[in-house]
Amino acid sequence: MQKLEGFEITEHERSKRIINIKIGDEILDKLIFPLNKFNITALEYKPFTRFTIAKSLDDLTDNKLSKLLNSIVRDRNTGCFIIEPKNVGSKINDTFLVKLSTAIAYLIGNPNHDAMAGKYYARFFVKHEDKSDSYLRKAYTNMDLHTDGTYVKEITDWLLMTKIEEQNAEGGETAMLHLDDWEHCEDLFNDPTGKQNFIWSSPKSKNIEYKVEHPVFSMDDQGKPNISYIDQFPEPKNMDQGIFLQKLSDGLEESGNKAIIKLGPGSTIVANNYFWLHGRRPFKENKKLSRELLRIRGSFFPILKK
Repeated sequence: MQKLEGFEITEHERSKRIINIKIGDEILDKLIFPLNKFNITALEYKPFTRFTIAKSLDDLTDNKLSKLLNSIVRDRNTGCFIIEPKNVGSKINDTFLVKLSTAIAYLIGNPNHDAMAGKYYARFFVKHEDKSDSYLRKAYTNMDLHTDGTYVKEITDWLLMTKIEEQNAEGGETAMLHLDDWEHCEDLFNDPTGKQNFIWSSPKSKNIEYKVEHPVFSMDDQGKPNISYIDQFPEPKNMDQGIFLQKLSDGLEESGNKAIIKLGPGSTIVANNYFWLHGRRPFKENKKLSRELLRIRGSFFPILKK
């Protein structure tokens, strides 16, 4: 396991493919000044400021952190990391976490415009009462395994999720599944229906007016399967596609190889969106339940050839 001064780096207890990265107090203390240079409005209105705070974070490690994060999230054998402060104190508030999440994202790539929020990121709550039109905010319904960006034209190479805060929450664990660990992947990947174009749409809350077409499965440059799938948004054209989607959904949810992870407030999970699927278990009912999440998703920076 690679070492990086000021950080603790280990394999996650639930999956060796997921790398835990804990940020030490010394690094966090040194981050406060450069992060305070810009307020949230400046980050939203002036994209270059996001690169500035990302560079400030990377400079604290002699530019080793960006190399580490990219080596993890681009590698088929891993593809996922959880990064969080080693100690969550009063300095780690919601403003700090938005800025830290932004810095981490801009070490990996360019975020997409999030149409739901109208920004490069989205913040949203999961609470006891819900009147939304998607599973995202439905606390007591299982959010089945899926990938992001299925219904947009933008390239979605990676996904970042940060838990801003959480109160009165029991359950709601994150579920993760790597395609290479999925028992039914070979059978479904080899089904020709999965290579057909499916129509993908989205509910009104997503603020996307168009529909897109693409297959569920594709291949990476090594011939291994990639997936683009979410259960709520495909519009099957015929019986074959409808039954294929049912088999796919059942196979994912029945998998015994999901990593069920309890993420604490202040933690950020970043995953490759082509071979990691993610979901959420239901919460235990509580009228005072509140969880706030931040989401950023985007494309990798191109690798420059020397």
